[in-house]
Amino acid sequence: MSTESYEDAIKRLGELLSKKSDLGNVAAAKIKKLTDELEGLDSNKLDAVERIKSGFIHFKTNNYEKNPTLHNALAKSQSPKFLVFACADSRVSPSHILNFQLGEAFIVRNIANMVPPYDKTKHSNVGAALEYPITVLNVENILVIGHSCCGGIKGLMAIEDDTAPTKTEFIENWIQICAPAKNRIKQECKDLSFEDQCTNCEKEAVNVSLGNLLSYPFVRERVVKNKLAIRGAHYDFVKGTFDLWELDFKTTPAFGLS
Repeated sequence: MSTESYEDAIKRLGELLSKKSDLGNVAAAKIKKLTDELEGLDSNKLDAVERIKSGFIHFKTNNYEKNPTLHNALAKSQSPKFLVFACADSRVSPSHILNFQLGEAFIVRNIANMVPPYDKTKHSNVGAALEYPITVLNVENILVIGHSCCGGIKGLMAIEDDTAPTKTEFIENWIQICAPAKNRIKQECKDLSFEDQCTNCEKEAVNVSLGNLLSYPFVRERVVKNKLAIRGAHYDFVKGTFDLWELDFKTTPAFGLS
């Protein structure tokens, strides 16, 4: 809004109140409400900026400046051992869950931690995120991590007709990458509650992504030559457990996180 239009609005308000003094209390209440809203906007903006600033200061003071050897090495190159696919959910940061240090893991995050099948023209961003760490950085491990209470998986399980028109711009098209997981769970776990079906699908969707990884020639070649290991995992932040399994889906016992 321009300064002139703001001044015009204030002038009109003054003229109105001079003619109809009985509107004074009403105007005062509305102005107070507007003022509170504007102050709230300024406060939220300030809080966000301060959080960003304080977060970096904390990192620089407690990490960057205390680990000059590490950061000098990272300034020259990176040699991560892990490529991790994880959900963009704010509750499941792989660096926190698995205590990855800077330079240790190349991390790709998206809705419901999905890996689409190989396709040069579709989902090329995922293809690039796979190709670079594998063919250039030579990572030795790929880990796909699912998690509890996943909104993407819940949305996938709620789709009754895969051929129906989508209601979202991007989400439904994306999560249907793991439609085979949904279909399997719907068939094999039909007697379970919807919540339990979602939990099972969170893990089965990881298996679908593991299978999709092998559709990438540069992944499959390295797996066959034992130069690359692929594993699936499921982090339950409600129970504090982490399940890990190999490509052949043999699940290791869950262990608690504390």
